[in-house]
Amino acid sequence: MKNRLSRRQFLRFGTFASAAVSLGFMGCSRALIEKVPGFGPEPPYEFMPTPNRLLDLPEGFTAHAFSRTGEIMDDGLWVPGGHDGMAAYPGPNGKTILVRNHELVATSKSVGAFGWNNEKLERSVTNKLYDAGSGELPCLGGTTTLVYDTQTQTLEKHFLSLAGTIRNCAGGLTPWNTWITCEETMQKAEAETTYEVDHGYNFEVPVSADIEIADPIPLKAMGRFNHEAVAVDPKTGIVYQTEDRGDSLMYRFIPNKPGELAAGGKLQAMRIRDLKGADTRNWQSRMQKIFPWTYNPVPVGETFAVEWVDIENVESPDDDLRVQGNEGKGAAKFARGEGIWYGSNSENGEFYIACTNGGIAYKGQIWKYTPSPYEATSREEQQPGTLQLFIEPNDRNLMENADNLTVTPWGDLIICEDGPEEEFLVGVTPEGHLYKFARNAGNMSELAGATFSPDGTTLFVNIQSHGITLAITGPWHEIRQRPLT
Repeated sequence: MKNRLSRRQFLRFGTFASAAVSLGFMGCSRALIEKVPGFGPEPPYEFMPTPNRLLDLPEGFTAHAFSRTGEIMDDGLWVPGGHDGMAAYPGPNGKTILVRNHELVATSKSVGAFGWNNEKLERSVTNKLYDAGSGELPCLGGTTTLVYDTQTQTLEKHFLSLAGTIRNCAGGLTPWNTWITCEETMQKAEAETTYEVDHGYNFEVPVSADIEIADPIPLKAMGRFNHEAVAVDPKTGIVYQTEDRGDSLMYRFIPNKPGELAAGGKLQAMRIRDLKGADTRNWQSRMQKIFPWTYNPVPVGETFAVEWVDIENVESPDDDLRVQGNEGKGAAKFARGEGIWYGSNSENGEFYIACTNGGIAYKGQIWKYTPSPYEATSREEQQPGTLQLFIEPNDRNLMENADNLTVTPWGDLIICEDGPEEEFLVGVTPEGHLYKFARNAGNMSELAGATFSPDGTTLFVNIQSHGITLAITGPWHEIRQRPLT
């Protein structure tokens, strides 16, 4: 059992700085702030518990809960459980469209869209299932689409939009108005199971307010591996992908036709140019603990030039893409790549990447990749892209096991924790300072799918278990305008 008391008593904020003064965190439990050098004063601030007692937030912020697991959607199906990655898009008449993942498998014990015993599974839906589970256990993962009015803070519509996949963990939005959902699995169609087809692919879901289930077309050229998340460079259409494994790689997919991923392309893995086969995880081996002078972790702020190596046999029947890339071609090794999001704080843009259990304390790292101005062209070698270890706190009171993340309209990161204790939304400024923004007050479930509405007024986030989506509103300007000292 997780120790809630110690976390509440000794929680140290990573820095709300002077903004925390103006927000005035009010609530029923005291919290000690740890001052990060360069930030403002450090009195004890508190969270204000919201009326629904799902999230504790700074004073002035509220959270509206909606689309809970088991509710009946507008297509007559149930809201599936396992709410996970998510993105927001502009919809008709100023509305926001959300596309949301559901990290479910094929089982009779999960709350899926088709009811407890799949009694709501009709032929019209069956024809849209990627894997019907041999007619016995249909795969329950996939996506739902929601239409939300940020002006009135009301849900107008929600419905199933992809069906028959499994473990849809995260994904990413595209500039051409689709959602790429990722299967975090390498499940194969095997005789002793009910699975009819192999899993471990990405799928593309059109963004629409109309009730419709997308055709489940696996994007096989993007690779079959333990997918987590993707992010697209709007300038080039190149898709960057993370892999949730302890020895994962960072991939990029160069489409033959930008915006048409099903038309195929080239899969590559990241290699640090001067450190072939580099291990970026900063884990300390037993021998390095005995002989600490042999331990040479990557320091925070270190920047490396990178290059990309081709990956073959991308459908990976033996689940060996990461072995092929690291041992065979010198690609860099990462510690459970999870969330990735595109930002525009630099001229060429940048991608922020969460490595969930990286660092000497296994508490997580955030990396930043800045593409070359000649990305994926013959001139790329002249001015290569760069990889930087952005933050590695090694302190669970600052950040514990980063998972999904997003970039705010003002350039900060919002990180969803997925650790063993209380879960928080953690903010990170462009300078690398951390602050706690919200706390899961209802249970110990991970937070997931953080994403801002196109109008910038609302931060959406999921509580994965028991499956709830929340819309957070409040005085964002007070966070944007907080001074650094």
